[in-house]
Amino acid sequence: MKSTIIIEEVVNKLDHLPSPLTTRMPNIKVFSGSSHPDLAQKIVDRLGIDLGKVVTKKFSNMETCVEIGESVRGEDVYIVQSGSGEINDNLMELLIMINACKIASASRVTAVIPCFPYARQDKKDKSRAPITAKLVANILSVSGADHIITMDLHASQIQGFFDIPVDNLFAEPAVLKWIKENIPDWKTSIVVSPDAGGAKRVTSIADRLNVEFALIHKERKKANEVASMVLVGDVKDRTAILVDDMADTCGTICHAAEKLIEAGAIKVYAILTHGIFSGPAISRINNACLEAVVVTNTIPQERHMQECPKIQCIDVSMMLAEAVRRTHNGESVSYLFSNVPY
Repeated sequence: MKSTIIIEEVVNKLDHLPSPLTTRMPNIKVFSGSSHPDLAQKIVDRLGIDLGKVVTKKFSNMETCVEIGESVRGEDVYIVQSGSGEINDNLMELLIMINACKIASASRVTAVIPCFPYARQDKKDKSRAPITAKLVANILSVSGADHIITMDLHASQIQGFFDIPVDNLFAEPAVLKWIKENIPDWKTSIVVSPDAGGAKRVTSIADRLNVEFALIHKERKKANEVASMVLVGDVKDRTAILVDDMADTCGTICHAAEKLIEAGAIKVYAILTHGIFSGPAISRINNACLEAVVVTNTIPQERHMQECPKIQCIDVSMMLAEAVRRTHNGESVSYLFSNVPY
Protein backbone atom coordinates (compact mmCIF):
# COMPACT_ATOMS: atom_id res chain seq x y z
CA MET A 1 0.00 0.00 0.00
CA LYS A 2 2.80 2.39 0.99
CA SER A 3 4.74 1.64 -2.22
CA THR A 4 1.60 2.40 -4.31
CA ILE A 5 1.28 5.85 -2.67
CA ILE A 6 4.98 6.58 -3.39
CA ILE A 7 4.58 5.57 -7.07
CA GLU A 8 1.51 7.83 -7.40
CA GLU A 9 3.46 10.76 -5.90
CA VAL A 10 6.33 10.22 -8.40
CA VAL A 11 3.86 10.05 -11.32
CA ASN A 12 2.19 13.29 -10.16
CA LYS A 13 5.58 15.02 -9.95
CA LEU A 14 6.50 13.81 -13.47
CA ASP A 15 3.17 15.16 -14.81
CA HIS A 16 4.05 18.64 -13.55
CA LEU A 17 7.52 18.68 -15.14
CA PRO A 18 7.89 21.00 -18.17
CA SER A 19 7.69 19.41 -21.64
CA PRO A 20 10.95 18.24 -23.36
CA LEU A 21 10.77 21.24 -25.73
CA THR A 22 11.19 23.70 -22.86
CA THR A 23 13.95 21.70 -21.16
CA ARG A 24 15.91 20.72 -24.25
CA MET A 25 18.29 23.70 -24.47
CA PRO A 26 18.41 25.57 -21.15
CA ASN A 27 20.91 28.36 -20.45
CA ILE A 28 21.79 28.96 -24.10
CA LYS A 29 21.55 32.20 -26.06
CA VAL A 30 22.42 32.63 -29.74
CA PHE A 31 22.97 36.16 -31.05
CA SER A 32 23.54 37.24 -34.64
CA GLY A 33 25.87 39.96 -35.88
CA SER A 34 24.90 41.92 -38.98
CA SER A 35 27.12 39.99 -41.44
CA HIS A 36 24.90 36.91 -41.97
CA PRO A 37 21.54 37.01 -40.08
CA ASP A 38 20.03 34.41 -42.44
CA LEU A 39 22.58 31.75 -41.36
CA ALA A 40 22.06 32.60 -37.67
CA GLN A 41 18.28 32.19 -38.13
CA LYS A 42 18.76 28.77 -39.75
CA ILE A 43 21.01 27.71 -36.84
CA VAL A 44 18.43 28.66 -34.17
CA ASP A 45 15.59 27.08 -36.20
CA ARG A 46 17.57 23.84 -36.18
CA LEU A 47 18.18 24.13 -32.42
CA GLY A 48 14.50 24.91 -31.76
CA ILE A 49 15.19 28.18 -29.90
CA ASP A 50 14.70 31.89 -30.63
CA LEU A 51 17.42 34.25 -31.77
CA GLY A 52 18.64 36.53 -28.95
CA LYS A 53 17.63 40.20 -29.04
CA VAL A 54 20.46 42.53 -30.02
CA VAL A 55 20.55 45.97 -31.65
CA THR A 56 23.60 46.98 -33.68
CA LYS A 57 23.86 50.53 -34.98
CA LYS A 58 26.41 53.11 -36.04
CA PHE A 59 26.88 56.61 -34.69
CA SER A 60 27.22 59.47 -37.17
CA ASN A 61 31.03 59.21 -36.95
CA MET A 62 30.69 55.48 -37.97
CA GLU A 63 31.51 54.07 -34.51
CA THR A 64 29.79 50.74 -33.88
CA CYS A 65 27.31 50.49 -31.01
CA VAL A 66 25.86 47.20 -29.74
CA GLU A 67 23.00 46.77 -27.25
CA ILE A 68 22.25 43.26 -25.95
CA GLY A 69 18.48 43.24 -25.43
CA GLU A 70 18.14 40.45 -22.85
CA SER A 71 19.88 39.04 -19.79
CA VAL A 72 22.88 36.76 -20.42
CA ARG A 73 23.91 36.29 -16.76
CA GLY A 74 25.13 32.71 -16.29
CA GLU A 75 24.18 31.80 -19.87
CA ASP A 76 26.12 29.88 -22.53
CA VAL A 77 26.33 32.51 -25.30
CA TYR A 78 27.00 31.90 -29.02
CA ILE A 79 27.59 34.85 -31.37
CA VAL A 80 27.31 34.15 -35.12
CA GLN A 81 29.36 36.54 -37.26
CA SER A 82 31.04 35.68 -40.57
CA GLY A 83 34.11 37.37 -42.04
CA SER A 84 32.36 38.74 -45.12
CA GLY A 85 31.07 42.03 -46.54
CA GLU A 86 32.42 44.97 -44.55
CA ILE A 87 35.02 42.76 -42.89
CA ASN A 88 36.60 45.33 -40.56
CA ASP A 89 33.22 46.66 -39.34
CA ASN A 90 31.90 43.13 -38.83
CA LEU A 91 35.02 42.06 -36.91
CA MET A 92 34.77 45.12 -34.65
CA GLU A 93 31.06 44.43 -34.09
CA LEU A 94 31.87 40.82 -33.10
CA LEU A 95 34.55 41.97 -30.62
CA ILE A 96 32.14 44.48 -29.03
CA MET A 97 29.37 41.85 -28.78
CA ILE A 98 31.74 39.33 -27.15
CA ASN A 99 32.91 41.93 -24.66
CA ALA A 100 29.36 43.15 -23.94
CA CYS A 101 28.26 39.59 -23.09
CA LYS A 102 31.38 38.86 -21.07
CA ILE A 103 31.03 41.92 -18.82
CA ALA A 104 27.29 41.14 -18.46
CA SER A 105 28.34 37.93 -16.60
CA ALA A 106 27.83 35.34 -19.37
CA SER A 107 29.31 32.03 -18.17
CA ARG A 108 30.89 31.25 -21.56
CA VAL A 109 31.04 33.16 -24.86
CA THR A 110 31.63 31.23 -28.10
CA ALA A 111 32.28 33.06 -31.38
CA VAL A 112 30.82 31.15 -34.34
CA ILE A 113 32.84 32.50 -37.29
CA PRO A 114 31.95 30.41 -40.39
CA CYS A 115 34.48 32.27 -42.57
CA PHE A 116 37.50 33.38 -40.53
CA PRO A 117 38.64 36.94 -41.45
CA TYR A 118 42.26 37.62 -42.50
CA ALA A 119 42.90 33.84 -42.74
CA ARG A 120 45.11 34.29 -45.83
CA GLN A 121 47.57 36.47 -43.90
CA ASP A 122 48.79 33.49 -41.86
CA LYS A 123 52.55 33.54 -42.49
CA LYS A 124 55.44 35.86 -43.14
CA ASP A 125 55.87 35.15 -46.86
CA LYS A 126 58.01 38.22 -47.55
CA SER A 127 60.03 40.78 -45.58
CA ARG A 128 58.06 42.95 -43.16
CA ALA A 129 54.77 41.14 -43.95
CA PRO A 130 52.28 41.04 -41.04
CA ILE A 131 50.78 37.82 -39.67
CA THR A 132 47.31 39.36 -39.33
CA ALA A 133 45.53 36.06 -38.63
CA LYS A 134 47.53 35.83 -35.39
CA LEU A 135 46.58 39.42 -34.53
CA VAL A 136 42.87 38.59 -35.06
CA ALA A 137 43.30 35.52 -32.82
CA ASN A 138 44.83 37.72 -30.10
CA ILE A 139 42.10 40.37 -30.20
CA LEU A 140 39.34 37.74 -30.12
CA SER A 141 40.93 36.22 -26.99
CA VAL A 142 41.44 39.61 -25.34
CA SER A 143 37.83 40.67 -26.06
CA GLY A 144 36.68 37.72 -23.90
CA ALA A 145 35.94 34.81 -26.29
CA ASP A 146 36.21 31.43 -24.52
CA HIS A 147 35.82 29.22 -27.59
CA ILE A 148 35.82 29.55 -31.40
CA ILE A 149 33.79 27.53 -33.92
CA THR A 150 34.84 28.06 -37.54
CA MET A 151 34.81 26.20 -40.86
CA ASP A 152 37.58 25.24 -43.30
CA LEU A 153 40.35 27.52 -42.09
CA HIS A 154 42.67 28.58 -44.93
CA ALA A 155 45.53 26.95 -42.98
CA SER A 156 44.62 24.63 -40.10
CA GLN A 157 47.69 25.88 -38.16
CA ILE A 158 45.65 29.04 -37.42
CA GLN A 159 44.12 26.97 -34.59
CA GLY A 160 47.54 27.17 -32.94
CA PHE A 161 47.40 30.98 -32.93
CA PHE A 162 44.79 30.73 -30.14
CA ASP A 163 45.24 29.79 -26.49
CA ILE A 164 41.51 28.94 -26.31
CA PRO A 165 39.76 25.89 -27.85
CA VAL A 166 39.06 26.14 -31.62
CA ASP A 167 36.73 23.74 -33.47
CA ASN A 168 37.60 23.82 -37.17
CA LEU A 169 34.69 22.09 -38.92
CA PHE A 170 35.03 20.73 -42.46
CA ALA A 171 32.63 21.27 -45.36
CA GLU A 172 33.98 18.03 -46.88
CA PRO A 173 31.06 15.73 -45.81
CA ALA A 174 28.53 18.18 -47.34
CA VAL A 175 30.69 18.48 -50.50
CA LEU A 176 30.87 14.67 -50.90
CA LYS A 177 27.09 14.45 -50.51
CA TRP A 178 26.59 17.15 -53.20
CA ILE A 179 29.00 15.44 -55.64
CA LYS A 180 27.25 12.06 -55.29
CA GLU A 181 23.79 13.60 -55.73
CA ASN A 182 24.51 16.10 -58.54
CA ILE A 183 27.36 14.81 -60.74
CA PRO A 184 26.07 11.74 -62.65
CA ASP A 185 29.50 10.38 -63.72
CA TRP A 186 31.32 11.14 -60.43
CA LYS A 187 32.73 7.59 -60.25
CA THR A 188 34.93 8.24 -63.31
CA SER A 189 35.70 11.89 -62.44
CA ILE A 190 39.00 13.37 -61.28
CA VAL A 191 39.38 15.77 -58.33
CA VAL A 192 41.76 18.66 -59.01
CA SER A 193 43.48 21.12 -56.67
CA PRO A 194 44.08 24.54 -58.28
CA ASP A 195 47.24 24.99 -56.17
CA ALA A 196 49.76 22.90 -54.22
CA GLY A 197 48.44 24.25 -50.88
CA GLY A 198 45.08 22.48 -51.35
CA ALA A 199 46.62 19.08 -52.17
CA LYS A 200 45.78 17.60 -48.75
CA ARG A 201 42.12 18.64 -49.02
CA VAL A 202 41.82 17.20 -52.54
CA THR A 203 43.53 13.86 -51.71
CA SER A 204 41.13 13.41 -48.79
CA ILE A 205 38.07 13.93 -51.05
CA ALA A 206 39.55 11.73 -53.82
CA ASP A 207 40.18 8.91 -51.30
CA ARG A 208 36.64 9.03 -49.97
CA LEU A 209 35.18 9.04 -53.50
CA ASN A 210 37.72 6.39 -54.59
CA VAL A 211 38.76 8.43 -57.66
CA GLU A 212 42.07 9.86 -58.89
CA PHE A 213 43.35 13.37 -58.24
CA ALA A 214 45.40 15.94 -60.14
CA LEU A 215 47.14 19.13 -59.14
CA ILE A 216 47.84 22.50 -60.74
CA HIS A 217 51.03 24.30 -59.80
CA LYS A 218 50.72 28.08 -60.02
CA GLU A 219 53.12 30.97 -59.63
CA ARG A 220 51.99 34.41 -58.51
CA LYS A 221 53.83 37.58 -59.47
CA LYS A 222 51.68 39.55 -56.98
CA ALA A 223 48.51 39.01 -54.87
CA ASN A 224 45.29 38.19 -56.79
CA GLU A 225 47.22 37.73 -60.07
CA VAL A 226 48.33 34.33 -61.38
CA ALA A 227 51.38 34.25 -63.69
CA SER A 228 51.70 30.63 -64.92
CA MET A 229 50.05 27.24 -64.38
CA VAL A 230 51.25 23.66 -64.87
CA LEU A 231 48.87 20.67 -64.69
CA VAL A 232 50.17 17.48 -63.02
CA GLY A 233 47.87 14.54 -63.79
CA ASP A 234 45.71 13.16 -66.62
CA VAL A 235 42.20 14.63 -67.05
CA LYS A 236 41.56 13.61 -70.68
CA ASP A 237 37.93 12.58 -71.39
CA ARG A 238 36.92 12.96 -67.72
CA THR A 239 34.77 15.24 -65.60
CA ALA A 240 37.09 17.43 -63.53
CA ILE A 241 36.07 18.66 -60.07
CA LEU A 242 38.11 21.65 -58.88
CA VAL A 243 38.15 21.90 -55.06
CA ASP A 244 39.45 24.85 -53.03
CA ASP A 245 38.72 26.44 -49.65
CA MET A 246 37.90 29.92 -50.99
CA ALA A 247 37.55 31.97 -54.16
CA ASP A 248 37.94 35.75 -54.07
CA THR A 249 38.47 37.33 -57.51
CA CYS A 250 38.22 33.84 -59.13
CA GLY A 251 41.32 34.36 -61.31
CA THR A 252 42.86 31.07 -60.16
CA ILE A 253 39.71 28.98 -60.54
CA CYS A 254 38.89 30.35 -64.04
CA HIS A 255 42.49 29.91 -65.28
CA ALA A 256 42.48 26.38 -63.86
CA ALA A 257 39.19 25.56 -65.66
CA GLU A 258 40.69 26.76 -68.98
CA LYS A 259 43.79 24.65 -68.37
CA LEU A 260 41.66 21.55 -67.68
CA ILE A 261 39.53 22.02 -70.82
CA GLU A 262 42.75 22.47 -72.87
CA ALA A 263 44.04 19.21 -71.35
CA GLY A 264 40.92 17.38 -72.57
CA ALA A 265 38.45 17.47 -69.66
CA ILE A 266 34.80 17.03 -70.72
CA LYS A 267 33.24 19.18 -67.97
CA VAL A 268 34.65 21.24 -65.12
CA TYR A 269 32.89 21.83 -61.79
CA ALA A 270 34.30 24.13 -59.10
CA ILE A 271 33.50 23.45 -55.43
CA LEU A 272 34.56 26.09 -52.90
CA THR A 273 33.79 26.42 -49.19
CA HIS A 274 33.90 30.23 -48.99
CA GLY A 275 32.62 32.10 -52.06
CA ILE A 276 33.87 35.65 -51.44
CA PHE A 277 33.42 36.75 -55.08
CA SER A 278 34.83 40.27 -54.95
CA GLY A 279 35.82 42.56 -57.83
CA PRO A 280 35.50 40.94 -61.30
CA ALA A 281 34.66 37.47 -59.89
CA ILE A 282 31.05 37.22 -61.13
CA SER A 283 31.83 38.33 -64.70
CA ARG A 284 34.80 35.92 -64.80
CA ILE A 285 32.58 32.98 -63.72
CA ASN A 286 29.91 33.93 -66.28
CA ASN A 287 32.54 33.90 -69.06
CA ALA A 288 34.43 30.82 -67.82
CA CYS A 289 34.02 27.27 -69.13
CA LEU A 290 32.64 26.04 -65.79
CA GLU A 291 29.57 23.80 -65.59
CA ALA A 292 28.74 24.98 -62.05
CA VAL A 293 30.41 26.82 -59.18
CA VAL A 294 29.29 25.30 -55.88
CA VAL A 295 29.79 27.24 -52.64
CA THR A 296 28.54 26.94 -49.05
CA ASN A 297 26.50 29.58 -47.23
CA THR A 298 29.29 30.52 -44.78
CA ILE A 299 29.02 33.86 -46.67
CA PRO A 300 25.67 35.26 -47.92
CA GLN A 301 25.19 34.11 -51.54
CA GLU A 302 21.70 35.34 -52.52
CA ARG A 303 22.95 38.33 -54.54
CA HIS A 304 25.74 36.33 -56.20
CA MET A 305 23.25 33.61 -57.24
CA GLN A 306 20.96 36.20 -58.82
CA GLU A 307 23.86 37.71 -60.80
CA CYS A 308 25.33 34.36 -61.90
CA PRO A 309 23.15 31.32 -62.71
CA LYS A 310 26.19 28.99 -62.49
CA ILE A 311 26.55 29.54 -58.72
CA GLN A 312 24.87 26.91 -56.53
CA CYS A 313 24.80 26.86 -52.73
CA ILE A 314 25.21 24.06 -50.17
CA ASP A 315 23.57 24.78 -46.79
CA VAL A 316 26.00 24.09 -43.89
CA SER A 317 23.82 25.61 -41.14
CA MET A 318 22.96 22.13 -39.80
CA MET A 319 26.66 21.39 -39.24
CA LEU A 320 27.20 24.64 -37.35
CA ALA A 321 23.97 24.14 -35.37
CA GLU A 322 24.99 20.60 -34.43
CA ALA A 323 28.44 21.87 -33.36
CA VAL A 324 26.72 24.47 -31.13
CA ARG A 325 24.38 21.83 -29.65
CA ARG A 326 27.22 19.36 -28.98
CA THR A 327 29.46 22.07 -27.47
CA HIS A 328 26.63 23.26 -25.22
CA ASN A 329 25.89 19.71 -24.03
CA GLY A 330 29.59 18.84 -23.58
CA GLU A 331 29.53 16.18 -26.32
CA SER A 332 32.22 15.31 -28.88
CA VAL A 333 32.23 17.30 -32.14
CA SER A 334 34.49 14.86 -34.06
CA TYR A 335 31.44 13.07 -35.58
CA LEU A 336 30.93 16.17 -37.77
CA PHE A 337 34.40 15.84 -39.34
CA SER A 338 33.19 12.95 -41.51
CA ASN A 339 29.36 13.03 -41.39
CA VAL A 340 26.55 15.41 -42.34
CA PRO A 341 23.91 15.63 -39.55
CA TYR A 342 20.35 15.16 -40.83
